[in-house]
Amino acid sequence: MRLYCGIDLHGNNSVISIIDETDRVMFEKRLPNDIEAILSSLETYRADLVGIVVESTFNWYWLVDGLMDKEYKVHLANPAAIQQYDGLKFSNDKSDARWLAHMLRLGILPEGYIYPKKERAVRDLLRKRGQLVRYRTSNLLSINNLVSRNYGSSVSVRQIRQLDKEGESESKMKMKMKMKMNMNMNMNKNLGLAVNANLAVLRCLDEQIKVIEREVIKCAKLRPEFALLHSVVGIGDILALTIALETGDIGRFPNVGDFSSYCRTVSSERISNGKKKGKGNTKCGNKYLAWAFIEAANFAVRYNEQARKFYQRKSAKTNPVVARKALANKLARACYYIMRDKVPFDNERLFTTK
Repeated sequence: MRLYCGIDLHGNNSVISIIDETDRVMFEKRLPNDIEAILSSLETYRADLVGIVVESTFNWYWLVDGLMDKEYKVHLANPAAIQQYDGLKFSNDKSDARWLAHMLRLGILPEGYIYPKKERAVRDLLRKRGQLVRYRTSNLLSINNLVSRNYGSSVSVRQIRQLDKEGESESKMKMKMKMKMNMNMNMNKNLGLAVNANLAVLRCLDEQIKVIEREVIKCAKLRPEFALLHSVVGIGDILALTIALETGDIGRFPNVGDFSSYCRTVSSERISNGKKKGKGNTKCGNKYLAWAFIEAANFAVRYNEQARKFYQRKSAKTNPVVARKALANKLARACYYIMRDKVPFDNERLFTTK
């Protein structure tokens, strides 16, 4: 007898449903998020289990790793691509788990990529860097807003960086503020405390970002893709790291179109007879790769003449946003072949018009 298992995973519990080839429920139970309890419940059906489906939620690592360590065949379901079932007036966690098992039985389960456990921590560390960079930007904007609100003039990032140094007194900081921004009035004491708080957080964030960058670069130097991606116009250390680590095994993409779609560099519109008939799920794909290739396009426009000319031609026909996305798509396609074929970037080949 062939059995199929679906697990509806939540923050503090999991609902397990096991069905047979006729969709008859053989086992169904809600269990706490404890790997030993889940493994114990599955053991009875182990010999007949064809596979186990786990939905790709925020906390799937521990469950998938625990099941794979016990040599279960695990499938990671892609929730953004799952077709919702019709005909049920009432649904709950048990019906959700059953539906996952049912799709596995029918062979229509949209699967996500189970990133290798040994490399996952490095990728997540790089994602943590991105989070800290966003926090740093938020603090810089906060200081700028405080100054603009109280003095009617903005302040540059360079000026903010020069406002304070470790160990300087408040009076010195006030003097710097006044000199740098040509203010005619002293800074309010409470305003000074607010700016000092932002500066203290900035110092801490800068330190942690540098620590993370050193560690990630040290780990990534072992990957051949990292050196090759450096040859691409507009791609430096951080972008090369992001592309290499977020892509994982390039062999999981059958063709370049699949990779471009995963990077969100192509349109999700559905066109029929020249008319727009709908739009696909724009969230399908990897948001980190989407960011990386847009950033690469921004740098390419600034520093590469052929990329700039391509961007200008596209902008004249459409608009700057679409033109930048088109350039990002070109770079994504180039990176696919670089990682697949292990070859350096060819600038002439990419921007040669046919």
